[in-house]
Amino acid sequence: MRGQTRKGTAGAHDPESGERTLFYIPIIHTQADMGALSEPIRRVKVKRLGRKGWERNVSLVDKLWDQIEQAIEGLVLAYERVRVYQDGLPVCGREFEIVTELAKAGSRNHRLLLHLREKGATIMGTESSELLVEEYQLVKEALATGEPPLATRGEARRKALRDSLLKRRDQYIARRVNGTLGMGETGLIFLGMLHSLGSWLDKDIRVVYPIDTTM
Repeated sequence: MRGQTRKGTAGAHDPESGERTLFYIPIIHTQADMGALSEPIRRVKVKRLGRKGWERNVSLVDKLWDQIEQAIEGLVLAYERVRVYQDGLPVCGREFEIVTELAKAGSRNHRLLLHLREKGATIMGTESSELLVEEYQLVKEALATGEPPLATRGEARRKALRDSLLKRRDQYIARRVNGTLGMGETGLIFLGMLHSLGSWLDKDIRVVYPIDTTM
């Protein structure tokens, strides 16, 4: 994330300070996160990477989630004052049901969300349902052409639409965090690596990066 955000260090956080802190967790989605598109996306990846390449990719993603889980366990937080924001989770009134379904389907991301909820954290609807539907349609269109859904190359119109949509999603997410993260509260936000909340977060929110993605 760029703009007005600031780096901090992971570890103990004092909610009595009155500040708003946001722990930013960069993620890579697993097949279990993809719902109905899981199998079509797997076929495209196997075709593009080959079977062994796809298996190596799955292994690397699993290692990232090992790192994420270890980093989360290392945080010292007052969980009753923690709000959890999640890439792809709409503001809809069914947030817990969606997280539970994906956790049962094998999503490590959503199992971790349930674990945090058991500790006392609040799971927050994070994204616009309308924008997520737009993204779903774009991914379906890309899959129909055989183009990898997250490719940066390809047909110019689809790329422009993807870029515009990602920006609008990020703006919505930032507004959601700004409007719901209270003074003295801590947010944990799980976002795919293409996202950037940029300067849209309120300037008083201290952003902390507990995972070194340069390693």
